[in-house]
Amino acid sequence: MPKIAFLTAGGLAPCLSSSIGALIEQYAEICPDAELVGYLNGYQGLLLGKSIAFPKDVMQKASKLHKFGGSMIGNSRVKLTNIKDCEERGLVQPGQDPLHVAAEQLTKDKIDILHTIGGDDTNTAAASLAAYLESNNYPLTVVGMPKTVDNDVFPIVQTLGAWTAADQGALFYANVANENTTSMRQLVVHEVMGRSCGWLAAATALSYRKLIKGWDFYPEMLLSHGRWDVNAVWLPEMALDLDAEVDRLNGCMAEHDCVHLFLSEGAGIDAIIKEMEARGEEVPRDAFGPPRIDKLNPGQWFAQQLQGRLKAEKVLVQKSGYFARSAAPNERDIELIRKSAVVAAKAALESISGVAGLDEDNGGVMSVIDFPRIKGHKPFNISEPWFGEMLEAIGQPKAEKAPAH
Repeated sequence: MPKIAFLTAGGLAPCLSSSIGALIEQYAEICPDAELVGYLNGYQGLLLGKSIAFPKDVMQKASKLHKFGGSMIGNSRVKLTNIKDCEERGLVQPGQDPLHVAAEQLTKDKIDILHTIGGDDTNTAAASLAAYLESNNYPLTVVGMPKTVDNDVFPIVQTLGAWTAADQGALFYANVANENTTSMRQLVVHEVMGRSCGWLAAATALSYRKLIKGWDFYPEMLLSHGRWDVNAVWLPEMALDLDAEVDRLNGCMAEHDCVHLFLSEGAGIDAIIKEMEARGEEVPRDAFGPPRIDKLNPGQWFAQQLQGRLKAEKVLVQKSGYFARSAAPNERDIELIRKSAVVAAKAALESISGVAGLDEDNGGVMSVIDFPRIKGHKPFNISEPWFGEMLEAIGQPKAEKAPAH
């Protein structure tokens, strides 16, 4: 009877509890006698030996987990190869290797299979752990499932939870957009998650435009489609001619008395960091190295750049990230989660480590991808036909690739 552990890590996405539920559903069919446990708060719980045993009836009630957002066993951002950070947090003692501590805890807990559910950081950490286990003869299989609202993991075609996040971001903005009626010449900036990939901002704009397409507008009462439509979508992958965009958006402002900008949070990061470094300021970064976007506030930075140039009387910056990422998954994502779980559970019982996902290097086939092939920061393909069609529809010039750094 195998003992199977679950661990969720990184930021939230609309798939974490659901992924655990889908895996449990699979084990209920193919290994009903398995013992199931969950490490609390990601790799932090693993290092500290904090876990819970799942109740005996969880295999009969696993479908309940598809209805919840977040992760019932908790998350954290801990990098097992960042020894200094692990020491400073008190997760390991000075001189200890976090990978060794994790391996010893898994051995102590008699774990046969570890399922990690997270993005590229979580699964590259899982890759390091799996490599350490193998090289040091620990008999344990690690199988990950790829979650991230950014949809930016190589070579995964579609990460879990991203579709839902786009739809939820659209729902969020459907209310925010009504703020255009509170003043003349209003600029509304919708800051969408996406540190180095603009897929979510683009997909959220697409979902929002589909949503308002079904609204029964009443132009004679100043309720026109144009006052609610997206006017610009700016992504980190795109070259941005700010002067030309300001000229174009001034036309939108003159016609509709408002401008709706969908901004991927990573679009202005380089400019903000350059300004901070020029002032001699330290750029705040997380344990994995990337800048802390919540501290940099790119939406606010762009708002400041644009307010005077658009002669905006009111500027509103709204972030849909927490609203979108903490939702329960929609049916489309649940279907993908369940398909991933089928492959992940089967591979785990066959002692095959890797990440279960749609492999874009293999025709998009669902399979277990070797850990060394998993990488983050996959850019959004701005040549996608649907994206080009959307830009054309909102009057934005064709996207050109941003220059290499």
